[in-house]
Formats: sequence, structure tokens, C-alpha cells
Amino acid sequence: MKETNIKNAERTLTITTTLTLFVAGFEVLMAYLNFKPGMNFLDIASYANANIRIYCLILILINLIILPGAVMLFRQNGISKKKEITEKKTLGKDILYGIAALSVTTLFSLVYTLILSGRTELAYTNHDISAETTIIKIIALTFVSGICKEIYFRGLAKKFCGPVLGETQALLLFNIMFAMLDWYNMGFSFVAGLVWIFVYKKTGHLLPGMIAHGGANLIATIYVILTSGVV
Repeated sequence: MKETNIKNAERTLTITTTLTLFVAGFEVLMAYLNFKPGMNFLDIASYANANIRIYCLILILINLIILPGAVMLFRQNGISKKKEITEKKTLGKDILYGIAALSVTTLFSLVYTLILSGRTELAYTNHDISAETTIIKIIALTFVSGICKEIYFRGLAKKFCGPVLGETQALLLFNIMFAMLDWYNMGFSFVAGLVWIFVYKKTGHLLPGMIAHGGANLIATIYVILTSGVV
């Protein structure tokens, strides 16, 4: 096994574990600080990103910090990041796969809403749906998270850990890390990640997963606004 492959895999793991530990650590801290006796796990998890503005700003900041390292990894290995995302000749196909993956992900989210019915009155419900917060959420979750996480947990996993662990094994391992980062959504990210892995392997491009990932987060943002009784 080439030494370069091992070093690339190590750098990839550093990037993804940094993001996972930093963001998940903040989520755990928020849940811990808001703990009240009588809460079930769903109630505790609801506070993971209760301070949504700070959460989104942290998400934007940490992604901006680690993204250059991911870009450099592609560049140093002669891999075109643009072609990894999509190519002109396959753009239409990639978009269609992205829309299909988003539809499947949305169906899974309906099951997730049923799980949330297990929350009690101690769960967090005071969602900030102000215009400023909504804009920050769209930037952080739809664009930054939807694009960057697909690069880290799918693109880096396949290209740089795949040669060491095997492509499928690497993608599954990184999907577990992806689910750990979003532990508060009770495994929804893991299931959704499997869908995005499928379209990535099917098309060879990250754009379908980015469309599905960012679109799912946008739909979730709209759902929170609609269920808050403001519109």
C-alpha cells in the first residue's frame, strides 16, 4: 500500500473528525446545559441546536476553517474538485438524480417527524423564526452544510480513504461519523446519508447529494416556520 494513500487517508480523517467532534461537542454541551429532570432522550436532543444562530455561525466558521485543507488535498493529488462535483455533459443527469434523492430523503423525514412525537412538554419548542435567523440557517444548512459535508463525508471518503479501506467500507465508516455529528436527529442523517452515497456511486459526482442534502435542510427550515403558526 502506497505511503501517500495512507497519509491522504490520515488527513481525510483529521478533517472529518475535527468537524464531527467540534460540532457534536457543541450540541452535547447545549443539551447538557438545558437538561431538566424528567426529560427523555428526545427532549434532551431537542436542545442540541436550540441556540440556532450560534449553532449556524459555528457551523459556518468551522467549515470555512477546514475547507481549504480539503481543497488542497484534491489539488495535491491531481483531482479536479469541479469534476468531482459535476461535469457539463452529465449536469442534467446529476440534477435529476439529486431531485430523486431529495424526494426519497423527504419521505424518510416523515418517519422522523413520527419519532419526534415522543417528545414531552420539556422539549425545546421556542424556535427562532425571525428573518435574520432564517437567512443564517439557509446559508449554514442549505449551502455551507449541504455542499461542504458532501465533500468531506462522501468525496474525501471515496477518493482518499477508499484506496486504503475499500470504497464501500470508507463511505459507510464516514456515514457513521456523519450520523454522529447529527446525533440529535436519531439516525435520520445515517439513513439519508445512505441515499446520498447511492447517488454518488451511481453518478460518480457529488452534486446529486449536495442537492438532496441542502434541499432537505431547506425543507426542514420551511417546515419549522410553517408549524410555528406564523404563516
